[in-house]
Amino acid sequence: MSSYPDPAASSGTGATPSCPVCLNPVSPGMPYCPACGSRLGTRDPDQVCEKCSTPAAATAKFCSACGYGLQPGTRPRARTSAFSVAQHELDLQLVRIDETGTELGVHQVTGIRTSIGRDGADLEFPDDAFLSPKHAELLIRGRQLFIRDLGSRNGTWHFVERARLLDGDLILVGSQIIRYRRLGYPGPNPPEADQTRRLGSLTPSADIASLTQLRSDGSERDVVHLSPGRNITIGRDQGDWLFSYDPSMSGLHAQIRSEDADFSIVDAGSRNGVALAARGEVELPAGSRFLVGDKMFRVDLA
Repeated sequence: MSSYPDPAASSGTGATPSCPVCLNPVSPGMPYCPACGSRLGTRDPDQVCEKCSTPAAATAKFCSACGYGLQPGTRPRARTSAFSVAQHELDLQLVRIDETGTELGVHQVTGIRTSIGRDGADLEFPDDAFLSPKHAELLIRGRQLFIRDLGSRNGTWHFVERARLLDGDLILVGSQIIRYRRLGYPGPNPPEADQTRRLGSLTPSADIASLTQLRSDGSERDVVHLSPGRNITIGRDQGDWLFSYDPSMSGLHAQIRSEDADFSIVDAGSRNGVALAARGEVELPAGSRFLVGDKMFRVDLA
């Protein structure tokens, strides 16, 4: 480890001494810089931040540059990575899990705003090609946790047991992305000029919504229409709409239920769950799950 020069010597005769690290003015004879904690002398610093390598005094509890704990009592427990300066009193952590629910890691949330992404975020996963550089943001208000998408390429998904669908919602079922659209009620068909009746199905008489399967490039594939009173079940080998080629989908995965003039998505006890793309801010209660890139998290909130 290299030595730091004496501040008085480096500043020149008659000049005000300054810290050689942060250039903050210091008084002659001071052992440490009051701004950054660097040792002011020719000896090595007492300790260096493990996270950003900033020198610090032996008695410093937190790094002056990044806020990381320098003493054992200020560091997060094993298996936990910390990010952001502490700004709330919630016992909140994100547990990264795989599709079977096995815990892969724990991340303590200490800031009221915490970004997640591939590069330049508070919580980074540089090896996840499905993550945008700044993908999503967690926000804490009072004792509630929210998440919002930051305009990512692949969206931010929150898992639901049941939810009413709104026009434009994107649904994740297995590895399939399905878009829900409202079509509205068609107007009456004018009679033919010669009063001849047309052939065709009379039931259902009108379709008021649709489900469209989307490819990875955003193009449309299969389309299923919805009408009042019609439920649609989705699965790998059971139901009305089958995806036999999707191994991440359960045999009977989900159901679209007609509820008067509205429709809801219901998880049918699937292994991997059903998720909706976040629109605006979405509350994440304790025990809920969300997906960003290929990383799935469970919210542990005391």
